[in-house]
Amino acid sequence: MDINLLRAIVTVAAFASFVGILVWAYLPSRKKRFDEAAQLPFQSGD
Repeated sequence: MDINLLRAIVTVAAFASFVGILVWAYLPSRKKRFDEAAQLPFQSGD
């Protein structure tokens, strides 16, 4: 296996992971949970 082929495979795998995380983060079903998490610092700890 050539080193350039290995570099290409790692690059494609990293890009696919990035796109997967991006899709996961912007799914409409995740919005409610992210909105709740965004409000956590403003809730009182009492």
